Amino acid sequence: MSDRRAVVVGAGISGLTAAVALYRHGWEVTVFERAAEQGLGAGIVLAPNALRALGAIGFDVEQATGSAVPAAMGVRLPNGQWLHKAGMGAMAERYGSPPLAVHRAALAQGLAAELPAGALRFGTSVREVLDAADTPFVRTDEGDVQADVVIAADGIHSPLRRQYFPAHCALHYSGETAWRTVISAEGLPDLVCSETWGRRERFGIVPLADGRVYVYASAFVPQGTRPADAKAELIRRFGRWHAPVPAMLERLDPATLLQHDLFDLAGPLPRLHHGKIAWIGDAAHAMTPNLGQGGCQAIEDAVVLAHLLHKSRPDGIPEGLAAYSTARWARTDAIRLRSRKAGRVAGLSHPLALAARNLAARATPPFIAFRALDDLYKGFSLPA
Repeated sequence: MSDRRAVVVGAGISGLTAAVALYRHGWEVTVFERAAEQGLGAGIVLAPNALRALGAIGFDVEQATGSAVPAAMGVRLPNGQWLHKAGMGAMAERYGSPPLAVHRAALAQGLAAELPAGALRFGTSVREVLDAADTPFVRTDEGDVQADVVIAADGIHSPLRRQYFPAHCALHYSGETAWRTVISAEGLPDLVCSETWGRRERFGIVPLADGRVYVYASAFVPQGTRPADAKAELIRRFGRWHAPVPAMLERLDPATLLQHDLFDLAGPLPRLHHGKIAWIGDAAHAMTPNLGQGGCQAIEDAVVLAHLLHKSRPDGIPEGLAAYSTARWARTDAIRLRSRKAGRVAGLSHPLALAARNLAARATPPFIAFRALDDLYKGFSLPA
């Protein structure tokens, strides 16, 4: 058994990736998740940078999930006209792989399967983490647990962020709410990975490999808006858009439809660690999904953190965590701000502004579009 133990708070994609990465580096790991079981969620698109990070710990998404498919995103208008079609081959050539779409549950299950029996504890809440001494104490429903390091992967509303960074935990509402679900793809034509841009509304289609399709929609509404009949509201907003959107809306099961207002962290944390605690993913740098990088940056966090902890001396964990903050702070905050700015483009409403947006999307040459993605998709590397 390893002489170094990590406790991970939260069994989302970031927490599970961190646990797998540390376990593969020889750590004993325990993951505490307050939910009674793994949530089903919807879909996730793993960009080339996230795939490269997972590859660095020997995790093959396609092999582990058995259901990942290429998912380069094109852009359309509500009448079906294409503004931009993604070049799958060109993307694979430039970045080593196109993005891959997978059901979140399949990815979580694939990661969990890499952990030893007993490492994943569902139905266990972490009450607080005491980091005053050399060895952090994690207070859970099941009692106190000692650890050499604690990984806070407890989400956008992170209690541990509130505990240790009370002045830096405010969230910023983007003005946009989003609906997500997965439906059967049987009999649906024209299933091409795409996002359709309307006036302050968007609709996304992401085919999955198991005969289903991940669909999402968003609209700019006041925070907390919850229609009495969500399906009827989506049909009202998107029911006259291009095929196969209307047919997809008819298949929606309100019981599986998720709705979340979109927030990001109002400002950056001063650092991503405190003593022997590190924050990763949404707990560290919550961002809107406009660039598709929230989960991808969480995966990068987890892999870089495990790498730097593996390199640190047994008594050098604080230095390893400080190195993690240095390696990740600027990149994640820049992407957080860039994603916020991208969301403002989706919120345009004036006809002239919409026309300019659409013209720019249509007229941008592929090599310029790729250059805009290079820092995202090529930006991951393990620190020396």
